[in-house]
Amino acid sequence: MGWLPDETGLERCEANYTPLTPLSFLRRAADVFPDHLAVVYKSWRKSYAEYHARVSRLSSALAGKGIGSGDVVATLLPNIPQHAEAHFGVPAAGAVLNAINTRLDTGTVAYIFEHGGAKIALVDSDLVPLAEAAREEMEGGGPEIVEIVDEVAGRSATGRHMTYEDLLETGDPQARWIMPEDEWESLALNYTSGTTGRPKGVVYHHRGAYLNAMGQVLSWRMVLNPVYLTIVPLFHCNGWCHTWMMPAVGGTLACCREIAAKPIFEAIAEEGVTHFGGAPIVLNTLINAPEDERRDFPQIVEVFTAGAPPAPSTLAKIEPMGFNVTHVYGLTETYGPGTECTWQRKWDGTEGAARADLKARQGVAMPFLDHVTVTDEAMAEVPRDGETKGEIMFRGNGVMKGYYKNSEATRESFTGGYFHSGDIAILEEDGYIRIADRAKDIIISGGENISSVEVEGVLMEHEAVSLCAVVAKPDEKWGEVPCAFVELKAGADVDEATLIAFARERLAGFKTPKKVVFEELPKTSTGKIQKFQLRAQAKEL
Repeated sequence: MGWLPDETGLERCEANYTPLTPLSFLRRAADVFPDHLAVVYKSWRKSYAEYHARVSRLSSALAGKGIGSGDVVATLLPNIPQHAEAHFGVPAAGAVLNAINTRLDTGTVAYIFEHGGAKIALVDSDLVPLAEAAREEMEGGGPEIVEIVDEVAGRSATGRHMTYEDLLETGDPQARWIMPEDEWESLALNYTSGTTGRPKGVVYHHRGAYLNAMGQVLSWRMVLNPVYLTIVPLFHCNGWCHTWMMPAVGGTLACCREIAAKPIFEAIAEEGVTHFGGAPIVLNTLINAPEDERRDFPQIVEVFTAGAPPAPSTLAKIEPMGFNVTHVYGLTETYGPGTECTWQRKWDGTEGAARADLKARQGVAMPFLDHVTVTDEAMAEVPRDGETKGEIMFRGNGVMKGYYKNSEATRESFTGGYFHSGDIAILEEDGYIRIADRAKDIIISGGENISSVEVEGVLMEHEAVSLCAVVAKPDEKWGEVPCAFVELKAGADVDEATLIAFARERLAGFKTPKKVVFEELPKTSTGKIQKFQLRAQAKEL
């Protein structure tokens, strides 16, 4: 089908086919926009020619340390220029980038180092103790640490490891990049937040990242030379692929280490920021900022928000401040955003709560995906009635290769020819998706996924706890926070503060319960905890 009757001599060759890769964006930008500002971070300002040269130094320096095809290089870094460089320099060495969540506990970082097999870890000075502690928990020593010293933020080297700048000095600014021979080759390894136990390693290919980046250019209505503020952590789906996207449009990447109202407003006003992505908590931070932290700016800033459905009240407050918000939705397994609440011209006259309610939906598939829908258990699409619930399904080039070293989980997630998101939703009359609930009791707090199972497991370790259940409690600042309902053992006694402190010693801060309620848990006749009752109760706390 689709072939001409005689295609003799019409063969795929180097002249008419090259594998898709986001590396090509920066290589082209260095030629087309050599003098244009590529990366800014306060006093740090690099043109595309300089950006390309530093990436080339990194790739060749890594090669000089024995890093080659298929090797994994990890990062423990905030959103600073060196992290952006790693997104190009690591794959340009033929290696796979593993950007690790900087908020994880030592044990989880050690697990990711071990499972991913990182040979080198690029680590911010502030996070060197975390990386060192993680290595100590491993057998075999773990990855070599290369320390990145953020002098712009006033950091100093620990003196215990080779620095990133010293590593670059060993590289060649004219080095030839290793481009993929097959666009299915692995580009990045990203670990989920461990929503069902240990985090799973999600593998991205070059083709998916390229198409995701190009698709978001269309979805975000981008023109040449945008200024993008890096609020989405680069360890989250590689910053939703936005760092790879910027060179495609000759954009400027404005780095932001501290996610707070004042530096965000400063960047918007001083750097002319035109776009950023972030969880609804970022929008609330800007809305609630005191006057002395705000800055005036003339441009409309385009915002992609995701992580949890934004409250209509949040959308209603943020847009008059000079922001146009588009709600997007996706998962680590879909390279970040996979759907968008595409605005229709017929809604132009809609205002107030009705406008905000339209914008709060998860929307429709982005251009780089073949199909996104909601299906029932038989894999049939649910009616577009705004009532029938099903699971959100993804199909297309914007879906991961699979889970690293976990073929069983990969097969399960791809059953029926779609990626199963685990999120429960409805289809409205216009075909737009709206999330109705979350499977597996995931709590999304400030854009971070929290496994209720993991938190429950920690609380159950306390000698006074007989049974517990953790659900999401609505929170004005974070969107949601963990709320624990606890049954104590007969004769045992422990207070809320003690139990929270106990959990805090064993979990990352964002995973720690913010509220503990002591009571008998509601159960079915078979002993299953009725979490829907607890969720309703948590809303009233």
